[in-house]
Amino acid sequence: MNDQKILLFHVDAFTSEPFSGNPAAVCLLMETRDAVWMQSMAAEVNLSETAFVTRLAQGFGLRWFTPTVEVDLCGHATLAAAHVLWAQGWSQAGQHIAFHTRSGLLVAQQQGAKIELDFPLAPAEPVEAPEGLWQALGVSSGKVFFNQADYLILLEDEAAVVRLQPDFRAMGEINARGVIVTAPSRSSKYDFVSRFFAPACGIDEDPVTGSAHCTLAPFWFERLGKTEMLGYQASSRGGEVTVKLRRDRVLLSGEAVTVFRGEGYV
Repeated sequence: MNDQKILLFHVDAFTSEPFSGNPAAVCLLMETRDAVWMQSMAAEVNLSETAFVTRLAQGFGLRWFTPTVEVDLCGHATLAAAHVLWAQGWSQAGQHIAFHTRSGLLVAQQQGAKIELDFPLAPAEPVEAPEGLWQALGVSSGKVFFNQADYLILLEDEAAVVRLQPDFRAMGEINARGVIVTAPSRSSKYDFVSRFFAPACGIDEDPVTGSAHCTLAPFWFERLGKTEMLGYQASSRGGEVTVKLRRDRVLLSGEAVTVFRGEGYV
């Protein structure tokens, strides 16, 4: 038993309504913990991502864990972490937050009701489909791209994306962090739709994936010629991500809602 209190928050990110968007846990640490402890806590919480935040001399340290692995970049848990830091007074309202992470410096800023994240672009290049991809997705064909971490699949229309019922066990055998599937939106409100599957990381389907939009933003810019777009992730919970291209960076923005707060002593 540890007598140092741990503050833990459950936050729904990329949504303005509770019980939608993508849930993340945010753990505010008063002292540094090792990776084994953080991985155990993430497995205990059992959400798609748990963000661990520590104070630094300048800014905050931030690490992300799924229930099974540490990841290099996570959008929704970063948005959730920024939301909590402002709400709890760890950072002053209106002041930007600098996160030091495995993906470099990431900055969060308040933009009205939304939080804007400054993330690196992750463009994808055309490749051949890896063995087993079409069988895992349950489709016969599509255009395939790769961003050094995830495969991106372009399907013909939104309906094809929505009706996907992947074989997650088979998809987990593909050598990649995850698989992004996308198509143009049939709604005038959105520019594109997507879904994201990452069973190799312990997440069959992620509800709303900020880091996937680091690839989707330049991908759809090449096809639509727009530097600002609104994407909809068509998971069962659903969520919206606004993207703005800035040279080699992308600004991702959305809202967040705290669902509950707890305390731990381990």
